[in-house]
Amino acid sequence: MEIALHEADQGADAEEVPVGAVLVMDGKIIATDHNRNIQANDSTAHAEILVIRKACERLNQKRLDGAWIYVTKEPCPMCAGALVIAHIDKLIFGLSDEKMGCAGSILNLTDHPRFNHQLIIQKGLMETECLRQLQTFFQKLRKRM
Repeated sequence: MEIALHEADQGADAEEVPVGAVLVMDGKIIATDHNRNIQANDSTAHAEILVIRKACERLNQKRLDGAWIYVTKEPCPMCAGALVIAHIDKLIFGLSDEKMGCAGSILNLTDHPRFNHQLIIQKGLMETECLRQLQTFFQKLRKRM
């Protein structure tokens, strides 16, 4: 999660909402990234989507069975769906998202029994640090406005 927080810091430095993600397989880091919505002018350029794309490309496969993903904030509906479609085994996130979270807060797309794949979910890892990072980012943003 520390690497995901570092990625989120890089996003904040680029004035992106600071969310970072790290995808791991067999104990090895396969891909890391942070939100790049502004940089890419792409509403789908969330950290989770970007690491899934990188991992699939690096491993030359469309499914990521056995992968774990660490994310600083609970995935939105798009990202939660992508985790299911990519067959990620485990999602570990820091901060729950009561506005858009779809790994247990609003909905749980990652563990729906009708889908052909469900993820193991662990929440709250380094939650205080993840919360502080987002709060600091938005406080600075408000001061600039």
